[in-house]
This record gives sequence, C-alpha cells and structure tokens, in this order.
Amino acid sequence: MESEASWESLYASHLGRKVIENRPVSEANEGVEEFTVSLDSILPYDILERIFSFLPMASTIRATSVCKRWYHIIHSKRFIRANKLPQMPWYFMFTCNEAAAGYAYDPVLRKWYNIDLPCIEKSNWFVSSSHGLVCFMDNDSRSRIFVCNPITKDCKMLLEPPGAKFPDYSSLAMSVDRNSHHYTIVVVKSKQVPGDFSLWDFSIHIYRSEGKSWVSSIKEVLSGWRGGDECVICNGVLYCLIHSTGVLGNADLRHSLIMYDLSARSSHASLMCMSIPVPCSLTCGRLINLKERLVMVGGIAKYDRPDIIKGIGIWELNKREWREVARMPHRFFQGFGELDDVFASSGTEDLIYIQSYGATALLVFDMSQKQWKWSVKCPVTKRFPLQLFTGFCFEPRLEAVS
Repeated sequence: MESEASWESLYASHLGRKVIENRPVSEANEGVEEFTVSLDSILPYDILERIFSFLPMASTIRATSVCKRWYHIIHSKRFIRANKLPQMPWYFMFTCNEAAAGYAYDPVLRKWYNIDLPCIEKSNWFVSSSHGLVCFMDNDSRSRIFVCNPITKDCKMLLEPPGAKFPDYSSLAMSVDRNSHHYTIVVVKSKQVPGDFSLWDFSIHIYRSEGKSWVSSIKEVLSGWRGGDECVICNGVLYCLIHSTGVLGNADLRHSLIMYDLSARSSHASLMCMSIPVPCSLTCGRLINLKERLVMVGGIAKYDRPDIIKGIGIWELNKREWREVARMPHRFFQGFGELDDVFASSGTEDLIYIQSYGATALLVFDMSQKQWKWSVKCPVTKRFPLQLFTGFCFEPRLEAVS
C-alpha cells in the first residue's frame, strides 16, 4: 500500500473559480520595439480541441478555468460529441459517519481530490451512478431522491416514488443511455407482511427521465426471502440480490439473484421462478455493471461459520451461470487488516474498487488485466475505533445533466 498521501483541493480551487479573460503575453527586448503576442490566439479551435481531448479529466477541469475561450471550447457541443469515450471511474470515499464529506480518487493521475457533493446530506444514503450522473436516496423515509453531476454540481430533486413508506429494506439502481442521455432510476422496496414472518412484500418502482414520472411495475409477495440493499441495471434488466429469512429451512442458501426486464409493461411470471443461486455461500454480495455485464463481488463465507468471511471473490454472470473471474490474493486480503463480513465495492468500465468499512485502504482490480493494486493512501486517518468509511464510484463527465 502506498504511503504517500497525494491530494489536492481540485473542486474548490478550479470549478468554483471565476473564469478569466485572455491576457496577451508582452515581450520586449532592449532597443527593439515592444509587441504583444497572445499564444492562445495563435492556435485555432480544432488544434485546441485536439490537445484537450488528450487531457485526463482533472486537467480538463483545470483548463476550463484558464480563460473563457477554453471554457467554451471544452463545453461546446462539437467537443462533447467528439469525446464521448468513457472515462476511468473515480472513487468517492466518505470520511465521516454522519456528514457526506470525503475525497475522490482519480486512478489516472493517482491523486485524491477534496470535493463537495451536492444534494446528499449523510454518508449512509443510498447511492447509484451511471455515465457521469449520481443518484442519491435518503436512508430515513426512502422518499427523497436526487440526481446530480458531482463534477459540475448540477442537481435535481425527483418526485417522491410510490409504494410503501418507510420500507424495511430498499435498494437503488440507475442507468443512463449514452446516446439519448435519458436515464432510468429503479427503487426496490421490501416490507414484512404484518403477522407473518415468512412473507415479504416486494415491489419495483421505475422512474424515466423522458416522462418525468414514476411507474409501479411489479408487486409480489416473497415467501422465505426478502429484499436487500443491492440491485443494478444491465442491458435493460434489473438484477436484485435477495436474502433468505431462514424460516422455511433454506438457511444454507443465504442469497439468491432475481431479475426483471424493465422493458416489460407487466409480467405474470413469478420473480422467484427465474431466481439464480449465488456461486457459493457469501457473507455479502455487491452487484456491479461493467460494460453492461453483471459482475458480483462477494465475501466468501467459512463453511462452518457462514457469518465469517475467509476471502473475496469476483464472478461474472453468463446467461444463468456464474463464471469466477478472480479471487483476492491473501496478501491483499490481509492488507485490509480486520475486514468485516460486509464491505463496500463498486465499479464501472474495467475497474472494481473494494473498501473495508473499518479502514481507508482502497484496493483496485482491473478486469482487463486481471491485476490487483492499492490506491494511493487516502489523506484521512481513523480517529476513533467505531469510525466507519464507505464510498462509491462514478464516471467524471462535464456534459452529464440531471
């Protein structure tokens, strides 16, 4: 694990700074008539656009504050259309149990940036992200939902979702269409049926930005299973991780996966009929969309102690079969120190981030290279034993609008 703390206050000093006008460079030699040259005016727009296209996102953010001309070039439709390639995801780590303060890690420049997130009030809110936008949902009523761009701070509050208020369990998923820029948000709610410990109401509620409205797509009663806090959208299909209640003799199967096609107006088939068992006994599972492929990062449980973690594995779902991609090497597993049975993990493109709730150590796994690597050390230290850390990843983009 790298010991140096590399961080900058990028967000406050660059995005919040007033854009200045171009200033020509003055040059004069003794005995020679003075003249001025504006280096910026020498380069045509297309050359500047070409130069900017090679910059990492952090440098692009800085460039928007150099002068008005650079700002307008980077925010122009032509530049945005020409630079639609996905960005390497940043990881935002919450460093406070209550407030939503924290730092964002840039894997390209290997730096941490001190940025302020809009909308979110507490670090325990539900979070989902897609193509430059991040969705937040409060952890109290589960009815306050915001969509924002954490780079530009553009933010919007959505209508309150339908369904039961104050559900026992909820999960949140978001998907942005890269071509139309419309987005879909899904809230899954699970609430115990009064008087019966084995039955749980399970409902799916869908918001589409083009219609600016919610639709309650499906409601079903699960027997012996309940919803959890994990769901994700891949290729228009919603995947939810559900948990065994253990009251029907299925305690050994602690998790299962159910899926729902979001394009279906209605469905008469039971969700449990299409359920997929997890590849092994897990302490927890984290569902991730990597290039529209469903990937799960799971804590591998001990055989005789299913609540104790012995390792971490990564699997990819191929049709209805799980394929093991990698297992965390023991030296990295030990590097977290005391790892809880649950942990934070998220990713996009080819990167997966894994973080222990009890420490600021951040591990990165590259799916394309099958390589594990520690991030640069986060510039925050643990101040008291019960201090918790969590986080999420997002794709930094300037053009994404809520």
